[in-house]
Amino acid sequence: MKTIQPVTIWSGGQQEEAKVLNTYAVNVELNQSAIFYYVLYVLNPDDTLGSQLAEGNLNMTGSDYEQWQQDNYAWHWVAGRLNVVITGEYPPTV
Repeated sequence: MKTIQPVTIWSGGQQEEAKVLNTYAVNVELNQSAIFYYVLYVLNPDDTLGSQLAEGNLNMTGSDYEQWQQDNYAWHWVAGRLNVVITGEYPPTV
């Protein structure tokens, strides 16, 4: 999981700030495409993971898929599609 710059999301009748992104590949067709499932979470005041604010799937194909050689590329690809900025690891490494 990664921390992100806070992004405001309407949830349950109020605005909440997502501060954590999680994503993983749920379906990979070798040499063709990958589907990534993502979730945006609240970060509680004590830095524990809070409620889920948004979720969905993103389909990586074409040249984006061809460029995917390392996990870091996939993280930043998902973040770019969601228009969020990764700021670090969650939980933070010591």
